[in-house]
Amino acid sequence: MTDMPRSGASGSGKRRDAFFDNAKYLAIVLVAIGHFWEPIKGDSRFMEAAYTVVYAFHMPAFIIVSGFFSRSFDMRPDRLRRLVTGVAVPYIVFETAYPLFKRVVDSDPQQEISLLDPWYLTWFLCALFVWRLTTPIWRAVRHPLPLALGLAMLASVSPQIGDDLDLQRVLQFLPYFVLGLCMRPEHFHLVRRRSVRILSVPVFVSALALAWWAEPRMTTGWLYHRDSAQELGAPWWAGPVMVLVLFGCSLLLTACFFAWVPGRHMWFTALGAGTLYGYLLHGFVVKAGDYQGWFEPSVLREPVGVAAVTVCAAVLVTFLCSRPVQRVFRFAMEPRMEWAFQRDAAGPAREREQGEKWTKQEAGGTRESREGREAQEQVSA
Repeated sequence: MTDMPRSGASGSGKRRDAFFDNAKYLAIVLVAIGHFWEPIKGDSRFMEAAYTVVYAFHMPAFIIVSGFFSRSFDMRPDRLRRLVTGVAVPYIVFETAYPLFKRVVDSDPQQEISLLDPWYLTWFLCALFVWRLTTPIWRAVRHPLPLALGLAMLASVSPQIGDDLDLQRVLQFLPYFVLGLCMRPEHFHLVRRRSVRILSVPVFVSALALAWWAEPRMTTGWLYHRDSAQELGAPWWAGPVMVLVLFGCSLLLTACFFAWVPGRHMWFTALGAGTLYGYLLHGFVVKAGDYQGWFEPSVLREPVGVAAVTVCAAVLVTFLCSRPVQRVFRFAMEPRMEWAFQRDAAGPAREREQGEKWTKQEAGGTRESREGREAQEQVSA
């Protein structure tokens, strides 16, 4: 969610690809809708099925894009600094803010604050920090994706991992990040063809029907990737099987989702730069609703109520991704913290060199190579 520079051309000549900003915005809308659906789905089998389908691909889509834009991460000082200010600091701030919010709004003064136990939405920041730090390893090994899948399968049968740093999620979602590291721009172009877009319709309908059939037969806990098979009350061998099955299903639905993401500049494209804001801030509204009983009225479980909640969730997260909100909360999401780091003497020269290289290549390159470079240049690490 924090993997690209701001919209438009930057000072060094870098550009954003509208497709990825559109994908990030649409995915964060689905994330918010899923969180608002959770307290109102009740015993509705259809709502549970829709919830399952959305949860099967919205976070994998985010994580794949995060991996794609982490491909050039190394231990260079400027990239480590951005990792700290753009991922570690927001984790610390919101890992503290959410428990404090519960203390005040839910009148629960005993709620503990712990940086080792990610609270609600902050698990993603913790996972992204770990994944990105290990990027050089995944870029160096010969078969990174099978290795990542093997680790995820082992984690699914290891309840002794515990809850510290939400390592179950870190390891079970790891294959999606590693897949993003292995992808190239042309892979995204493959799923954006008209034929794939047409085929995605029956795929989504079939997925919804399958989820409706599976609802009384399978716990949605598998979709969260936060527990081992034993903790979900399943035999140990179900863990590795479900890791592979869900990986395949999630990739199929993610490809169908990408097929429908517009590649051109849309009214919401600029909002893709603020998805971290929408992600972390909308959780306070969801939690406030839980604490204050906003989701208890039965009318919210009727079709009209569900539609209203869905629209409100989309509007809310859209507002939270906007520039005014970014300006207000930038101190917590993207602090400069120049006082905390040594000055990178090579930074200005490196930026000039990158800008000159981009300009020279843009003037003489082919259309295909330009598209590849534009995507590559958006890596911020």
